[in-house]
Amino acid sequence: MKKIAFAVEKFSRQAGGAESYAVYLASTLVECGWEVHLYGKTWDGEPSRAMFHKITIPGFLPNWATAVLFAIKHKKMVMAEQFDVIVGFGNTLYMNVYQSHGGVHWYSTNRKVYAERSTIARCIKRFINVISITKWARSWVESAPFRLNPRPRIIAISHMIQEDMESFFHLKESDIDIVYNGVDATKYNIELQQRLREPLRERLRIPEDDVVFLFISYDLKKKGIVSLVEAASLLKSSGQENFKIIIVGGLPYSSLSRLIKHRGLGDFIIFTGRTPSAEEYYAGCDVFVLPTYYDACSLVVIEAMACGLPSITTTYNGASGIMTDGKDGFIIPHPPDPADLADRMRLLMIPERREQMSQEASHTGKVYTTERNHKEMMAIFHEVANSTEKRPE
Repeated sequence: MKKIAFAVEKFSRQAGGAESYAVYLASTLVECGWEVHLYGKTWDGEPSRAMFHKITIPGFLPNWATAVLFAIKHKKMVMAEQFDVIVGFGNTLYMNVYQSHGGVHWYSTNRKVYAERSTIARCIKRFINVISITKWARSWVESAPFRLNPRPRIIAISHMIQEDMESFFHLKESDIDIVYNGVDATKYNIELQQRLREPLRERLRIPEDDVVFLFISYDLKKKGIVSLVEAASLLKSSGQENFKIIIVGGLPYSSLSRLIKHRGLGDFIIFTGRTPSAEEYYAGCDVFVLPTYYDACSLVVIEAMACGLPSITTTYNGASGIMTDGKDGFIIPHPPDPADLADRMRLLMIPERREQMSQEASHTGKVYTTERNHKEMMAIFHEVANSTEKRPE
């Protein structure tokens, strides 16, 4: 039986990013006969046949010390065992497979700065990032795979992340495997529209002929909500008023509420708050919009496309790597410009074009499944487990 170790702070299906991904992948590995060990601070008990090793960190420590201590303790614990595969997600110092779900730390940090609309605010944010001990500590831990000898197997979750790693860590393209994120095809598919579209629209009192744009995020600002509101204002001022925007996840902060009121968009934008499941929103909406400042590979974009929603996102969303601009969605430059976004939204308000792109989006989205992702990851794990050079130094 092959032994594999994962390490994240919180193992939970309800969390995001690497946390939930590790649980789902661990479940598949257990079903395929692997002995799975989980190293972290907390665990929700899934998969039940995995073995959990608690890493205890004092609660009074600052963030930078917590990150470093977690990585150091993990290294000591796994070095005391014999594993065929040790997977790192960017928060450990010792591994033979590395898969980053956050991308290159400094690139992501610098790109997110553009969420600040004021030039002065961006400059201040950049200065704070440069002097932040936490940023430097996380970057030092993140770069650990590239200091190890032999170097771990490096996996990027999108072509954008591959290019970022090549640039920042001076790697060759051949040094990096690409395994895109995947979604559950039985849960996210275009057939949802048949049973969930009308109930959602009736509940939210949305006219059937309104074009509904969907935005999903808990971090509204960094995912480009202001650009979306400004784009909606441009649509409204051009005389196109048969649309709605549904915001799932975060609730409006004070300056955002003032902007919406000032632009006269109160009747056009609906905030739903948190939801345990986004399926009904994918089914009830027509277009997905995420003008994000940075995403390594946004799962919600792939989910939306699998459900038949043509998507609009930016070049700094790794999920744009699966899209063909103008065919199954639109890719706009970074930082997102409201006029560019409004133009793409306007094009997708044309029924014939939207229907054609919806079918293409569905075809693209259903290629990137959880099953495909796990199959590709397990192939890499088997190669590493069978390698003669498994333990880094």
